[in-house]
Amino acid sequence: MSLAELLEKAQEYLPPEKIALVKKAYDFAAEAHKGQMRKTGDPYIEHPLQTALILARVQLDANSLAAALLHDVPENCGIPVEKIKARFGPEVSKLVDGVTRLGKISWQAPDDPQARHQQAENLRKMLVAMAEDLPVVFIKLADRLHNMETLGALSRDMQIRIAQETQEIYAPLAHRLGIWELKWRLEDLSLRYLERAKYDKIAKLISARRDQRESFIAQIIQIVVGELKRVGIKADISGRPKHIYSIYQKIQRYEALGKDFDDIYDLLALRVLVGSVADCYNALGVIHSLWRPLPGEFDDFIASPKSNGYQGLHTAVMYMGTTPLEVQIRTREMHKLDEYGMAAHWRYKEGEEKDIHFEERVAWLRQLIDWHRELSGAEEFLESVKTDIFIDQVFVYTPKGEIKDLPKGATPLDFAYRVHTEVGHRCIGAKVNGKLVPLNYQMNNGDVVEIMSSKGDKGPSRDWLNPHLGYIKTSHAQEKVRQWFRRQERTENIERGRALLEKEMRHLGLKTAEREKLARLFEYDNVDDFLAAIGYGGVSTHQIAVKLSAQPPTQAKAVVALPAPPETTIRVLGMSDLVTNLARCCRPLPGDPIIGYITRSRGVTVHRQDCYNIVNEEEKERLVAAEWGHTDAFYPVSIQAEAWDRVGLIRDVTTIMAEEGVNIGSVNLTHHDDYSITLFFTFQTKDLAQLSRLMGKIDGIRGITSVFRVGDEATTKPKS
Repeated sequence: MSLAELLEKAQEYLPPEKIALVKKAYDFAAEAHKGQMRKTGDPYIEHPLQTALILARVQLDANSLAAALLHDVPENCGIPVEKIKARFGPEVSKLVDGVTRLGKISWQAPDDPQARHQQAENLRKMLVAMAEDLPVVFIKLADRLHNMETLGALSRDMQIRIAQETQEIYAPLAHRLGIWELKWRLEDLSLRYLERAKYDKIAKLISARRDQRESFIAQIIQIVVGELKRVGIKADISGRPKHIYSIYQKIQRYEALGKDFDDIYDLLALRVLVGSVADCYNALGVIHSLWRPLPGEFDDFIASPKSNGYQGLHTAVMYMGTTPLEVQIRTREMHKLDEYGMAAHWRYKEGEEKDIHFEERVAWLRQLIDWHRELSGAEEFLESVKTDIFIDQVFVYTPKGEIKDLPKGATPLDFAYRVHTEVGHRCIGAKVNGKLVPLNYQMNNGDVVEIMSSKGDKGPSRDWLNPHLGYIKTSHAQEKVRQWFRRQERTENIERGRALLEKEMRHLGLKTAEREKLARLFEYDNVDDFLAAIGYGGVSTHQIAVKLSAQPPTQAKAVVALPAPPETTIRVLGMSDLVTNLARCCRPLPGDPIIGYITRSRGVTVHRQDCYNIVNEEEKERLVAAEWGHTDAFYPVSIQAEAWDRVGLIRDVTTIMAEEGVNIGSVNLTHHDDYSITLFFTFQTKDLAQLSRLMGKIDGIRGITSVFRVGDEATTKPKS
């Protein structure tokens, strides 16, 4: 690429004096990077040049183009930002400095605990910088896009790490900013490196049917143009390309429904651009009069824009009664904003004509500053961003007609805390569309939500923080609830935490003696601090089960993998050529501390370390260290539940098991004289984390008084 191409693109929307600034920045960067080469073999100046061109395509201002050309000069060439400021002014140097600080990311192994913390900290810096200076992030997105386009020059490990972060952070960020041009390219490139076989398969399927599809679309366009012209609507109509990552997501959803590639109707799509909002609705009427609309496939994003500012009408019709067809209708201005997103709004903000909607549409960015102050941990901030910002949104209304956007799956409690913290704390019920709903009801687009509040200082319930019960979706609401409980008496929190921990350990069939070890796993030096965190909801019992399941081996000896059956994947330390079997007396699960017992004829039997037969084993020399390897297998486990008998109890328990996806092996129950019953279930589970989640849900069923994990009735010692 040459400088001429960049200048030609910039001249389409920038005045001559601004073009001079861009040319000056290029000359400075080219001299600074002289002699430097990229791993692709290209001169280094090619990267900042391509970054600037990407921004010119979305028509960003001259200062941003200049900063894009200069963004690697301080880091790679040792030229201080002060020199850039003296040469190009404070605005350009501020942007360069912002991009330089965001670029200092240390790539580490994904299983290194520091890697997640580093990623979270960098995301925090990026989003806070975005709230303060939006073009910094535009430049960073363009920088990432060109790096993805040249990712083939790096090692496979680096490709996976960078593509993963792009898919999780940068592509959703481009979506939230409404920059479609960057979003779909980042998504497609990420998929290319993370799922190459699937990427190539979809690309081949699309290519094979391109001629047929284009001919079909041309026929439809001719019909629509004629009908719109007949009613006096001038429209630009084209086939809307579906990018590969979007088709990949569709295929994933369709496979779950037993459908295949041929069933994806929105591969065939029309984009209709008209002159006014009135023409949008008139064009919709024309298209619906031509072909029958498909039920449930109409969305009015003009009346209720998406959170990133997108507007348009979406519908799907049955063309000629046989072929589903997706249609998008919007004004030419809406289309322009869809392609450029907030980058277009930024130009208005910086120019003479101010977009009166700009501040409203970036209001969610301003919240980041407040969350930055509230959330002390970088990882906590990362989770908040991923759940509250990057997840698909739903739009609901207050009784007064005000729109609130929340993550998909959000509940009336999330809505209450979005309105005001005190509204959330005092919430005792909710009405949606005039009807009472449970507080864990998942809201839908267009719902009108009314919160019922207590008159006194009620305060939130601890159940709201239980992830199994589904009361709260947003990290923002969760943090407000945790803050309320943190203000309560420390002694109360410690005692409550101790009770919750002991209950969870009973659920999992584990000993409660090793509290110090658990506290250290969660980076608490003091056991009381750890128990208090459980008490106020800072650490959930499910997190404990997940942490135990994910613990790496602590042995320092060499590991020799046994030729065990593939469903067990257990490693015994210092031994080889032995068959392994899971003990039926204690039924160990991944996450349980385990130990091997060398039998006389059946290889090694693997027990939990606290198994009665192991604790009382006399021949200690037959015990060998063992550890779990990586596995996706399922393991048998038995649980016992005590309950008061009632109609529908067994149904409620088995329904929860079915929803969790566990395979029930057997169900037995014993009736007692006092109308209580004892239930015994045997089923297949993956690990302690799934067992914890399942038992937490069962424990919440009406009538259940206790539930805990048990071993088989067999108690014989593991002799041959």
